[in-house]
Amino acid sequence: MTVQPEDIREAAARIRPVAQRTPVLTSRSFDAEAGLRVFFKCENFQRGGAFKIRGASNFILSIPPEDLPRGVVAYSSGNHAQAVAIAAAEVGAPATLVMPTDAPRSKVEATRARGARIINYDRLRESREEIGRRISEETGATLVPPYDHPRIIAGQGTAALELLEEVPGLDALLVCIGGGGLISGCSIAARSLQPGIRIFGVEPELANDAFLSLQAGRRVSIPPPATMADGLRSPSPGEITFPIIQRMVEAVLLVSEEEIKTALKFLLTRLKIVVEPSGAVAAAAVLFRKLPADVCSAGVIVSGGNVDLDVLAAL
Repeated sequence: MTVQPEDIREAAARIRPVAQRTPVLTSRSFDAEAGLRVFFKCENFQRGGAFKIRGASNFILSIPPEDLPRGVVAYSSGNHAQAVAIAAAEVGAPATLVMPTDAPRSKVEATRARGARIINYDRLRESREEIGRRISEETGATLVPPYDHPRIIAGQGTAALELLEEVPGLDALLVCIGGGGLISGCSIAARSLQPGIRIFGVEPELANDAFLSLQAGRRVSIPPPATMADGLRSPSPGEITFPIIQRMVEAVLLVSEEEIKTALKFLLTRLKIVVEPSGAVAAAAVLFRKLPADVCSAGVIVSGGNVDLDVLAAL
């Protein structure tokens, strides 16, 4: 495969000065509702509020020093944008972020506060990939993809590496799927430590491109999804990530918008942690008992906590 376990271990050492080792939390009330032991890897406590700093810093810290003055460019609905801005600041590189006009306000403001230049686009009519490539070609800036690159995948996999080092022997690992970078890296890391662990991806029903792709045996694209989980709106899995998902993931579980809301509120009121809708997707699958009955313990990657306060209040 394009990413090996040693790549993830090297990434863990490389990103240590930038990314934090996040806590693993448990909840007896959640376990009772779900019917199994659940261990939450809380990337909502990560620097920048999400797991994305792992992949972004692994990529940016690998850029040759002579290329850094030309800067970096990335496209993102928010979490990858913040991560790129943070990592770029660490190495003194200017950052340009291409963000949709309907990106959560909190994510846009946080990215701008990191010193990045923001270019807005209409995700229903324009291609963020084309805009990012054009900026890269015009300025010489290094394009930092959100998920479909070996260094990004290796960085994201460090989340599962930390989880299973702290809580070995889990029956299953659940990871949300956007473009597939997080689940790809986490699957490779988890299987390197525990070959028999079962890997489950989770998607919103409204953003089920990985689910459909696995059924079809090829990458399937869907129209821009309307899910509240804004971090999971990628229309298709990546060219690099999809073969990894095919090989590593037992099944993709689907959750409704109402189930995502319920899980988010449960995490807020019982665990006392703020989680964005994308971060609650994997927890929703466990809470609503979508796993096979013989799974007795599971690790859940809580991917992020960057939610607008007005959205949180509305929920």
